[in-house]
Amino acid sequence: MKIVVVGGFGAGKTTLVRSVSEIRPLSTEETMTRAGETVDDVSAVRDKNATTVAFDFGRVTLDAHNVLYLFGAPGQERFWFLWDRLFAGALGAVVLVDTRRLDDSWYAIDRLERHGTPFVVARNDFGGPDFAPQAVRDALDLDPDVPLVHCDARLRSSSKRVLIALVEHAKHRYLHSRSRSYDGQVPVLDELNEELPR
Repeated sequence: MKIVVVGGFGAGKTTLVRSVSEIRPLSTEETMTRAGETVDDVSAVRDKNATTVAFDFGRVTLDAHNVLYLFGAPGQERFWFLWDRLFAGALGAVVLVDTRRLDDSWYAIDRLERHGTPFVVARNDFGGPDFAPQAVRDALDLDPDVPLVHCDARLRSSSKRVLIALVEHAKHRYLHSRSRSYDGQVPVLDELNEELPR
């Protein structure tokens, strides 16, 4: 089952994939050059010296039949054309946000809404000011049913909670869309929720 992790430049997407993946993630990070400074706004991420140029890939095995495949998308605007391809066939997506730069998240949210892809918004903790969840929700103009979760992408347990929130949200959306014609059983999503390694 495919999950895409998107968000602005330097929001922690690679870190989240690395922290929760059971395998050494495949990464397409390249060293940032001075030429990139004219294209990318590095003012809020001055210590960042590498950037994803295609995608990061990680894996979480739930059981013999169910595996989460994590795709971390590049955050720079010049790579956004890749996002639509990554969304194809995805169970859902995580929009990782840096509350210091919320405007970097609007494009991801817009694309996911247009695709009809279930998503959660994860506020990554960078140790800055702590904004109330409702203030973040209002600033991003989130629909009431979109989960907003706090996370520290460096911690496996926190990243895992984000994935669980996404699975629960995708399950809820699926059941809601099938409520008139389906018996309510979604075995794969039930197993995913129960089996996600702790």
